[in-house]
Amino acid sequence: MGLLFALIALGFMLILGVMEVINLAHGSLFALGAYVALMLLSDTTPRLFSWLAPLKQWPLGWRYALAFLVAPLVVGVVGMGLELCLRRTYDRTPLYGLLVTFGAAMVLEESIRITWGAADKFLPTPAAIGGGFPFRGLIFSTYRFFASGVAIAAILLLWVFIERTSYGALIKAGAHDSEMVRALGVNLRKLRLFVFAFGTALAGLAGLAMAPLWGMRPHMGVDAVIPAFVIIVLGGVGSFWGAVMAGLLIGIVAGLTGAYKTDWSLFSMYLLLILVITFRGRGLLGKLSVLEK
Repeated sequence: MGLLFALIALGFMLILGVMEVINLAHGSLFALGAYVALMLLSDTTPRLFSWLAPLKQWPLGWRYALAFLVAPLVVGVVGMGLELCLRRTYDRTPLYGLLVTFGAAMVLEESIRITWGAADKFLPTPAAIGGGFPFRGLIFSTYRFFASGVAIAAILLLWVFIERTSYGALIKAGAHDSEMVRALGVNLRKLRLFVFAFGTALAGLAGLAMAPLWGMRPHMGVDAVIPAFVIIVLGGVGSFWGAVMAGLLIGIVAGLTGAYKTDWSLFSMYLLLILVITFRGRGLLGKLSVLEK
C-alpha cells in the first residue's frame, strides 16, 4: 500500500515541481484509471462503451494486461486536456489554478457517477494473481505482492527516465528554473503538456493497481490524494526517494495501526507527519532551505 501511495505522490510531485500547480484533480484521475480498467474487465458494459463488447470474448488475463496499457493512456489524454485548460492561469495567482483543478475534479467525479453509477464496484483480476498462498503458517495475498511489484517496477522506470535521459534532465531543469529553460530555447508549453500527461498517467496506473485492494467508488480519489499531499511534505518537496520513503512509512504505520485499532489507521499518518515535521521541518530528504542556512 505504501508503494502505491508513493506512486500516486510521485505523479503529483512531477506536476507540482514543473508547473507549480497543485492539481486537485489528481485523485479523480486516479479513480478514472480504475474505472477505465473496469470498462475492459467487467462482464457488463455501459451503453456508452457498447462498442467494446467484442473484447469481452478475450480471456480475462489478456484484458487485464491490456488495461495496464489503456488505463494510463486514457488518463494521460484526459490530463493533457486539463493542462490545456490550465494554460490561461499560468501567469495569474495560484488561486486560479486551484479553482480550475478543483472544478475538474468535480466534473470527473460526476462523470464517473453518471457513466458507471454511484454504487461500489469490484475490479476482477485473473486467477493467477488472485487468492493467497501459505508461508510459515500465515496466508499472504498474492495480489498484494503483484501490486507491490507493479509499483516497484514503475518507480524504478520513472527514476531511470528522470535521472538517465535527456528529457528527464529537462523536466528537472524545468522544476528548478522554468524561465531559464525557456531562455535556452526549450518549448515550455510542450514540456508542461508532456509532464502533466505523464504525471496523470502514473495516477491512472496506481488507480488500476489499487482498485482490487480498496474497492471502487466515484469518490475514491479523495482517499488517495490526501495521502499524496502528506507524502510529499513528509518526504520533502522535490525529493524523489523522499517520497518513496515517506510512502513506505505511511503504508507501514497505517497498516500496523489498522491491525490493532481500525479507526486510527488513517489518522496515524497525520501523527507521523506531525512527529517528523516537528524535528525536521523540510521533511525526511528535503533540501536545506534559505531560512535554515
